[in-house]
Amino acid sequence: MSRYGVLLINLGTPDAPTPAAIRRYLKEFLLDNRVVERDGLFSRFFWRLILHGVILPWRARRSAAKYALIWGRDSPLREHTRLQAEGLRETLSVRGLPVSVFWAMRYGQPAIADVLTRMQAEGIERLLVLPLYPQYSASTTASALDAVGAWFSACRNQPELRVIRSFPAHPAYLAALEESVRSHWAERGFLPPDGRLLLSFHGMPEKSRVLGDPYYDECLQTARQLAERLGLDEEICRVSFQSRFGREAWLKPDTFSVLRELAGEGVRRVDVFCPGFAADCLETLEEIALAGKSVFLRACKVEGAEFNYIPALNESVAWINALVDLAHEHLFGNIAPGSAGN
Repeated sequence: MSRYGVLLINLGTPDAPTPAAIRRYLKEFLLDNRVVERDGLFSRFFWRLILHGVILPWRARRSAAKYALIWGRDSPLREHTRLQAEGLRETLSVRGLPVSVFWAMRYGQPAIADVLTRMQAEGIERLLVLPLYPQYSASTTASALDAVGAWFSACRNQPELRVIRSFPAHPAYLAALEESVRSHWAERGFLPPDGRLLLSFHGMPEKSRVLGDPYYDECLQTARQLAERLGLDEEICRVSFQSRFGREAWLKPDTFSVLRELAGEGVRRVDVFCPGFAADCLETLEEIALAGKSVFLRACKVEGAEFNYIPALNESVAWINALVDLAHEHLFGNIAPGSAGN
C-alpha cells in the first residue's frame, strides 16, 4: 500500500431519509459547539432542552419530507463524495502518484475516527486532510479538524499530518467553477441582457464574522474572482447567503430575499450557482433547485420567466483535476511526479 494518503471530509448526511435517522444526524450536528456556539454550562444545558424538546422532533419530520424529494440510491452528498474520492484516486494513479484516498463525514457515516483508524491500519505515514470546504469557517473546517485532532490525541504512533485550511482563490478551483458555469451556458444559452447570475453561499451567523471568522471575506473573494473570469460586473453577478437557522442575525443578503428582489426588478432569467458546495446536497437540490425556483417564479410577473440551478462541482473532470492539484501541492511539495511512495 502507498505510504501517502488523502482524507476528503464533507459535512455529513443522515443514513436514510426517515425522521429517526435525521434526528440522530441533527442531534450530532447541532450539539457541536462549533455549529451552535453556547458559552457556559447553563447556556449549553438550556440549548439541550430546546433541542431535544422542540427542534429535533419538529425539524426531523420536516427534513424527512425534503430529503425524500432528492434521495436516490443513497444520499446525494454521500454518493458524490464517494465518487470524488474514486476520481481523485484514479487520476493520481494515472499521473504516477500512488496515493490511497479515503473519505469521511464530519457527522454521520463514515465517521472520521473510523476512517483514520483504517488508514493507520493500511500503513499511511503521510496524511493529507482535505476538508471539502473551499471557504474556511470555524463551524465547518475547524470542526472537521477538531474531529481529526481528537483521533490524533488518542493515537500513539501518529502519521505525519498536513491540512488544507481553505482554497477560495486557488486557480484550479476557480477554473472548475468557471467550467461549470460555462458548460451550463453552452447548454442553456448565455445570460440575456436582463438575466442575472446569483452566487449563493451557505449562510453563517453574523456574530461569527464579528468574532473573526474569515468565511464572509473568503466567499466574496471567490465570487469576485469567478465574476472576473466570466466577464461579469457586480450588477449581473450577485452574491447571497442561504440556509438561515434560528432567530439571530445571519450574513446578508439572504438568497430568497434576493430572488424576490430580482423578480420585482423584472429580471427575466436567473441562473443560481453555489460555489461553496463541492457536492450537491439537500441545501442545493431542495433549497435552491426546488424551493428557490418556486420563490422566484411566484414573485416574477414577467412572462416567460426562467430559473436555472447550475449543479455543484460533483465529479466534473475540472473539479477532480483541482483536487489532484491541491493534493499534489500539499502532500508531496517538491517531490517530482512518479517518485512518490519510493
